[in-house]
Amino acid sequence: MKKVLLGLALFLVASLQPALAQKTSVAGQFNQSLKSYYALKNALATDKAEEAPKLALALQKAVKEVPHKSLANVQQHVLWMKESAVIQQKAVELAKTTDLKSQRKSFEGISIAFIKLTTELKLNTQEVFVQYCPMGKFSWLNEVKEIQNPYYGSQMYDCGTVKDTLEKN
Repeated sequence: MKKVLLGLALFLVASLQPALAQKTSVAGQFNQSLKSYYALKNALATDKAEEAPKLALALQKAVKEVPHKSLANVQQHVLWMKESAVIQQKAVELAKTTDLKSQRKSFEGISIAFIKLTTELKLNTQEVFVQYCPMGKFSWLNEVKEIQNPYYGSQMYDCGTVKDTLEKN
């Protein structure tokens, strides 16, 4: 009886391992794309228009590398396809300009899509802060609780509030 139970336990562990590895892979790549998003957000928050284009292209690449076919269900996959397309299109748009105002306009679309993905997919391995600027009615994600406003940069660096905290998963 012990041998049967031990065999069954080993079988279950072996069969679950690929599913867990896929989940980790999706989460790992998603979090890499989130780090790329933060790098772009930080460049805009500190008025580094010359850095933003290359960071936007790095973000586009990171989003492309997420193994979205391994997402848990059809609804998540559909959400990923829709929002990742927006992120990639806006990242390319942002990369084509060195004008902060234009870059920030493109970043708005990236942020809206990333907020949806992060909120719905729950793949973030660190706390994520959804922040909001009441002056411009813009939202963005931040890796720290302190406000770093990417839409106004040095003009109003700390303008905003934390609207939500997405716990790590």
